[in-house]
Amino acid sequence: MSQADTPDFIEQALRAKLTVHSLHIEDDSHEHAGHQAAGAGGHYTVAIVADEFEGKRSVARHRLVYDALGPLMQTRIHALAIDAKGPSEV
Repeated sequence: MSQADTPDFIEQALRAKLTVHSLHIEDDSHEHAGHQAAGAGGHYTVAIVADEFEGKRSVARHRLVYDALGPLMQTRIHALAIDAKGPSEV
């Protein structure tokens, strides 16, 4: 498994745990050359619309994303920017 596969793993993990209406994953690692901790993974931005975010505050939405990603946060992801919305917000 290469680091290039990480967006696919992120997508699979999120779709397995959340009712996703739309999802966009951007690999921002190239913008952080030299910053990344050795072996700690890359930098990503996730824009996601899911039913589970409806009526929840930002912190709760982020927690749902982090919970869905589980071990990826410890191995393949060093930093994650999250734009999480409920369907009524788009």
